[in-house]
Amino acid sequence: MLPVTHGSEFTRLQILLYTLLLVATTLLPVAMGMAGWIYMLSALALGGWFSLLSYSLYRRYSEALAKKTFRYSINYLALLFAFLLADHYLLGT
Repeated sequence: MLPVTHGSEFTRLQILLYTLLLVATTLLPVAMGMAGWIYMLSALALGGWFSLLSYSLYRRYSEALAKKTFRYSINYLALLFAFLLADHYLLGT
């Protein structure tokens, strides 16, 4: 809906900004002492790749890259929770 009402460039900017905000938010469990280094490294790696995909999409749109970013966003959350569980059970944080 957003591309129809605000255009493609605005939509791509929103994707990038919300991705960066999401990546920053995923580091809160580490800052609050609820997660350890396994989760932190995983969150940084997963978030870094997501940020790179979003930035690439912002700079040069293509249908293939949009689909790739969308597919990654679906798996991102599941992987993040999996690493949070691994961190909890392996390190006991």
